[in-house]
Amino acid sequence: MKKNNVIILSILSAVIIALIVAVIYFINKANEKEAEIAEVAEMMNFEKEQVEREFQDLTTEFDGYSVNIKNDSLFKLLNDQKMKVQQLLEELRITKATNARRIAELRKELTTVRSVMIHYVNQIDSLNAENKVLKTENVEVRRKYNEASQTVEQLSKEKENLNEVVTRASKLDISSFSMQTLNSRNRKTTWFSKVANLQFNYTISKNITAQAGQKTIYLRIIRPDDEVMTKSEANVFQFEDKQIAYSAKKDFEYTGEAITDVLYWKVEEILQKGAYRADFFVDGSRIGSFTFEIKK
Repeated sequence: MKKNNVIILSILSAVIIALIVAVIYFINKANEKEAEIAEVAEMMNFEKEQVEREFQDLTTEFDGYSVNIKNDSLFKLLNDQKMKVQQLLEELRITKATNARRIAELRKELTTVRSVMIHYVNQIDSLNAENKVLKTENVEVRRKYNEASQTVEQLSKEKENLNEVVTRASKLDISSFSMQTLNSRNRKTTWFSKVANLQFNYTISKNITAQAGQKTIYLRIIRPDDEVMTKSEANVFQFEDKQIAYSAKKDFEYTGEAITDVLYWKVEEILQKGAYRADFFVDGSRIGSFTFEIKK
């Protein structure tokens, strides 16, 4: 009887230890996930602060230009734009940092308002140039105009860099790729004459910043003569500003975690000897490009 109790206690101890190890493992995983989410949130908060600072700077510039305007109509037009900037700034302040799309839209509207402002500044330059008494003020306006132009150029570059960072962070990526030649029984073969199928193995990397949901992956197989291998002229998809051919496609559900999958090409033609290229596309972007060899 005591021996049985000892066995039961040993089993219970082993189970408890296993549960403790499992709990520690899942806690560590949860902490890693929270750290990743915190990093993304910090990036979004920084972006919102940058846009808010740009709005505030533009409001200050409007105040500077308003001082030198003697034309009532032009003053009203410029003041209307200033009010628009203030309204957009208020909207930005109540917009959540996680609403990246709306923040990007507000930044685009800021660029539009700045362009209108520059147009008004050009009108100010013209009016001041016609009045010799205002030569000194005209020089100051031109100086501010140059500063505004440099600011616009700088903001444009910053916007391009930011868009590149955001796009790169949210774009999917193929982390591994291989191609296998199969015979008619879908078994690996190195005999050129027996190749009936090409199997493309790939892994889509984990990306918590990418939008989850139903997606389609397109594969373009480029022959050594630079022609795309396709089964039908109707097999096309949108890439940038045109329709391009694809060799194979597959729908999949993306949750942010890594996905390992395969695509097949049924060989119905005489394969060319040489270097081929496999390009993968998802969400209108090329997410991987790889080369492989067909040998006879």
